[in-house]
Amino acid sequence: MTSVDELQLAWSQLKPYYEIPSNADKLPRKPIYGFLRLTLSPFLRTGLRLKYCGLEHIPRKGPTILAANHLSHVDPIIVISAARRTTHYLAKDGHFSNPFTRIVMTSTGQIETKRESGGADALSSAATVLSSQRALGIFPEGTRSRKTEPPFLLEGKTGIARLSASYPDTRVVPIALIGTRNVMAPAIHKIPRFWKKIEMHAGQSITWYEWLTDLNGGNYSIKSLQELSKKQPEEIKAELSRLYRLFTNQLMETLRDLGAP
Repeated sequence: MTSVDELQLAWSQLKPYYEIPSNADKLPRKPIYGFLRLTLSPFLRTGLRLKYCGLEHIPRKGPTILAANHLSHVDPIIVISAARRTTHYLAKDGHFSNPFTRIVMTSTGQIETKRESGGADALSSAATVLSSQRALGIFPEGTRSRKTEPPFLLEGKTGIARLSASYPDTRVVPIALIGTRNVMAPAIHKIPRFWKKIEMHAGQSITWYEWLTDLNGGNYSIKSLQELSKKQPEEIKAELSRLYRLFTNQLMETLRDLGAP
């Protein structure tokens, strides 16, 4: 057994405490989304004042989380245009109430989440994307920043860490969006001002396994994981919560380092 196999086995012993089951077998394919991505994305990349850095860090296949700061309604569009692959976002059910917007949301592969079901339903929907080997767009802050002065970046929520832990081979790509607030600020601009400059900086990706065993990350060894699995349930849950918060905090710090305002 290789060290990689041993690590996977040791982490799997904790599965009852971190597993997020998907709520569907797989995602349906969206031909309309594929057509729009192939036709509109090149226009956005070349016709607007967009500057991309680090696109080579975004995997072209396999389960991937694209984690960006959130300043504007246009943020998902910028990330999708850069990803060069089908990217799914979770969207609250209110966006699906209008017939027109519902067609747009469903045809582009966005996933409806029920507000009354809480965070568990959203995480299970996100898990379906990753278990289907697709790309998932996430805003770790959980909402658009409504701060009127920089720094705009909010504290990250640990949902992204929980997903990464449950699907530990998934590559997490930190993405800093710069300038999107000037294009369409919340509650100020009704129409995007696409003549404004936007920058998107993608950083080096990392998996949960890589982070967990890094000295500057989780700092866990196979032996320490084995020891953790033997502890009381309350102790295991508390330690996993600590790891989720640490992972999230370090991700948000990476977004700052990449230039997120």
